[in-house]
Amino acid sequence: MSDLRVERGKATRERLVATARELFGRDGYEATSVEAVLKEAGVAKGSLYHHFENKPALFDAVLDQVVAEVARKAARAAAQHEDPVEGLRAGCHAWLRMSLDPAVQRIALVDAPAVLGWSRWRELDEQYTLGGVRRGLQQVADSGRLPAAQVDALANMLLAAVGEAALLIVQADDPEATLADGQAAFDTLLDRLAGPPG
Repeated sequence: MSDLRVERGKATRERLVATARELFGRDGYEATSVEAVLKEAGVAKGSLYHHFENKPALFDAVLDQVVAEVARKAARAAAQHEDPVEGLRAGCHAWLRMSLDPAVQRIALVDAPAVLGWSRWRELDEQYTLGGVRRGLQQVADSGRLPAAQVDALANMLLAAVGEAALLIVQADDPEATLADGQAAFDTLLDRLAGPPG
């Protein structure tokens, strides 16, 4: 019986997060009420507060899911390449492409720092994406194309550069053109940083 209750609780939490993700992504944090999430999810208020202390905590769970998804897609793109520079390029290009998605824009780039603060936003970046960038740069350093002592600082700087390029896409009148410009600028940065293979 307790296993069934745990499974039911897990399913309720997943439904709440999925519904909140849809509403936060479409309407934004401020315009999405707890009541709208409850109604859309078909869940009682007590169930929501059993899983989440408040609306920001629900948003935090949604953001965690979105950032983890971005990191997974970037990692899959990077894994298609043997050369670590090309892997970094592919992973960062994948993240920039995802920033065209209005829900990703609104949740991960626009609302996240305002709702949860820069520190939490940064913490999720470090948890999900910084490690992959750092590993890629370590491989570049291992091949002799970067000073090993600079890997950590450069990982933070590259991640910040991709984040800023994503914000430019969010604010652009022509997001597709800005994506192409952002990817080209990132390529220039990466090529100047790491140089050619071998």
